[in-house]
Amino acid sequence: MKTMREYVSWLYYQYLLITGIYVLEPWEKSIFNAVLFTMVAMVVYTSYVFVPIHMRLALEFFSGLARGHLERTVALMS
Repeated sequence: MKTMREYVSWLYYQYLLITGIYVLEPWEKSIFNAVLFTMVAMVVYTSYVFVPIHMRLALEFFSGLARGHLERTVALMS
C-alpha cells in the first residue's frame, strides 16, 4: 500500500513539474486544475457522443463505395 501511495505522489509531482504549476499559489493551482479538468471532460464527452456517429457514417460511406465498385465490375462483365 505504501508503494502505491508513493507512486501516486510521484505521478502528481511529475504533473506539477511538467505543467509548471508548482510555482503557482494554491488558489491559482485550483483554478488551473478546474479549467484543465473541464477541458478534458468536454473532450471525453464529445468523443463519446460524436465519434460513434462519425464512425458509422464513414463505414456506410466506404461500404457504399465498395458496393458501387462491385456493381460496376459486375455490369462491365455482363
